Amino acid sequence: MGFFKKIFNKKEKESLDKGLEKTRGNFLGKLSKAVVGKSKVDEEILDDLEEVLIASDVGVSTTIKIIERIEERVARDKYLNTSELNSILKEEIALLLEENETTTEAQDFEKKPYVLLVVGVNGVGKTTTIGKLAAQFKAQGKSVLLGAADTFRAAAVDQLKLWGERVGVPVISHGMNTDPASVAYDAVKQGVEQGADIVIVDTAGRLHTKVNLMNELSKIRRVMQKILPESPHEVMLVLDGSTGQNASIQAKEFTKATEVNSLAITKLDGTAKGGVVIGISDEFKIPVKYIGVGEKVEDLQIFDRKIFVESLFQEK
Repeated sequence: MGFFKKIFNKKEKESLDKGLEKTRGNFLGKLSKAVVGKSKVDEEILDDLEEVLIASDVGVSTTIKIIERIEERVARDKYLNTSELNSILKEEIALLLEENETTTEAQDFEKKPYVLLVVGVNGVGKTTTIGKLAAQFKAQGKSVLLGAADTFRAAAVDQLKLWGERVGVPVISHGMNTDPASVAYDAVKQGVEQGADIVIVDTAGRLHTKVNLMNELSKIRRVMQKILPESPHEVMLVLDGSTGQNASIQAKEFTKATEVNSLAITKLDGTAKGGVVIGISDEFKIPVKYIGVGEKVEDLQIFDRKIFVESLFQEK
């Protein structure tokens, strides 16, 4: 079995449904108001639908794409009932996510240790996400090692150490105001020496300019590669879903600064802006690997597009 198993049990589904409650209520509520008293999907309905999608933080370009697809169906079928709109919209969103290859299948990694570099601005839940991942991997019987390379904030180093103690995994730390690349180097080195299955390295969430960010992340990559030439195997960007379109702006900046190849979108349980998952997935064509739908360790869930869309459109 790989690190990233995709098995949804009843408890996880309930957690997802609860986590998307605000988004679902906002989205379906606005959609119901848009079609009330109307029977046919026409131009006016599509204009209203466009507003609903944008207001749900799906994003303008993704919204236009969805509307165009529904327009094609209307033109082809000649007549569509408003009662069919929910199921059509659900189908089109699911297809869009499928095309963007945003699913995460179970994987086995031959490379050992598997090095995961985690990036993102302060406050998005980056360090908490690392702690939850460490707990989940440990529960799967994997040996995990953490690197506290966000050395600009004492709180980040201390928080990662606390997670290490809580989960029972070692944390490589040089303290605050030390060289982040040096921490990353030692984390990978010890991961190799100890035969760890996975090494997760935290990074600074705030550098003054994009150039500083790019230089710092490039340096971290270079020193890691002195120990393990193919590392990092994955660069995961953590985004706060509750910030809506601001999360999309952050994704733009980080994807320019470094090669991001997976996403984790957190804090979806406290917001009505869960539509941002659809927009970010479509815009950046980077797999959304995890979504955060609550405080518990198990509330960091593997993103399954089908289950996500089912939950989003699930009526009471």
